[in-house]
Amino acid sequence: MDVTNCSYCFLATAHNGRPTKPVEWWGEGSNQKILGGRDELGGGTWLGCTKDGFLAFLTNFREPEPSSGTRSRGELPKRFLEGTKSASETAEEIVKEAHQYDGFNLILAELQTKTMFYISNRPKGKPIFVQKVPPGVHVLSNANLNSPWPKAEKLRRELYKILVSYGETKLCEKDMVEKLMGDKTKADRSMLPTTGCDPEREFDLSSIFVEINAKSRRYGTRSMAAVSVKTNDEVAFYEKYLENNNWREHLFQYHMQSSPIDQKLAK
Repeated sequence: MDVTNCSYCFLATAHNGRPTKPVEWWGEGSNQKILGGRDELGGGTWLGCTKDGFLAFLTNFREPEPSSGTRSRGELPKRFLEGTKSASETAEEIVKEAHQYDGFNLILAELQTKTMFYISNRPKGKPIFVQKVPPGVHVLSNANLNSPWPKAEKLRRELYKILVSYGETKLCEKDMVEKLMGDKTKADRSMLPTTGCDPEREFDLSSIFVEINAKSRRYGTRSMAAVSVKTNDEVAFYEKYLENNNWREHLFQYHMQSSPIDQKLAK
């Protein structure tokens, strides 16, 4: 199936279930470098990108009993976005400290060099997993990259359909979010992954869009986003987010600037 759109070199959709501030530029004036949401508890981010083409996003690894007293996983994308080191260099640093965090999946990407790395500190007891991600369609939920969880595989199928339907025309980030990330359909119970969590809880989390429990206010989808990057370095970052029980939206667009890494390669 040909799903190539030659106008784009990168596409991503994601959602977040923790209390976060809406996506915005961090800093003031000329110091604005990072575009992303902020975790209201830890101050890090789950998804962000920079003017010079760094992008990072994070998912938690689903476990029945997370550890306590560990460092905030939101620090990991933030470190890469704030720094000047390459994705591979940052991955090497994180490997040395990964045991200090609860289970995580982390993607670090250099959009201008088309380089992407995946890092995870799970399964427990295994060496820290680092992989250079090849071009293609990849899905990441709360297990390792491309694990065949029902909602992950559904996302993969639906993304193919959207890409085919658009062909060579301009993509609509809002359309991608609503069609891909707004699906509340639960998975068949017989297909649920075995994570050690309560089966009923696993079922509640099996849809792509997870509704927030009105009584407990537990985990549920609070933000949905799409990031697209054109071959001319034009970036679009769309977010639909929950604020005071109302869904709001905004779109940011900018052109990437040359990164320190690109400048090194040009010498």
